[in-house]
Amino acid sequence: MFLLSELEDTVKIVPNDFRKSTTEAITGVLNEKFANKVVQEVGLCICVRDIIEVSEAHILYGDGCTYTKVKFRLVVFKPFVGEVLTGKIKSCSPSGVRVTMGFFDDILIPAPTLQVGSEFDAAEQVWVWNYDGEKLFMDVEEPIRFRILHGLFTDTTPTTHHGAVSGGRRQSVADLSASNDLAANSTKIPPYSLTCTIQEDGLGLLSWWGS
Repeated sequence: MFLLSELEDTVKIVPNDFRKSTTEAITGVLNEKFANKVVQEVGLCICVRDIIEVSEAHILYGDGCTYTKVKFRLVVFKPFVGEVLTGKIKSCSPSGVRVTMGFFDDILIPAPTLQVGSEFDAAEQVWVWNYDGEKLFMDVEEPIRFRILHGLFTDTTPTTHHGAVSGGRRQSVADLSASNDLAANSTKIPPYSLTCTIQEDGLGLLSWWGS
């Protein structure tokens, strides 16, 4: 579920942070830039694990800030295909069941990957598994165990009609802040999502299996 990913970046340290140790200042900047952001093909960044290498700092003329190339490791959320995880039901719709891990909500169990015999109850707005003459309701907030089928990264970076941001190049999700968040919300397309299944024994609501 969690793994370490090695990245490189140039870190800008403002004069107000010169009083901090180099490691503390760099870690703070990197966490602000990457934490809770999705980096394409890497995953959802949680936090900086450690700093591996720091190059010599440079000061630009008329700037006053230092710029340092840094190699570091991030703790990222990127489950592997086939991995079994446990979350809670966030919502249900005719298209399937949406699950949350608390820190990550873009998990979908499509209708075709629910247990055979499942049907959507429009009145209750929940899915129901008809099993051996019983109706097992998949209520919101219920703990649910699921298996990862695949993950999808989608570039939600705002671009001009030439496919570049104002700086003249495409940027990763982590390179942006408020502007990227606004774009993601307006399109309602998550930068990283997981498609899962519960169509096998042992998967589904924990209460179904007594665990």
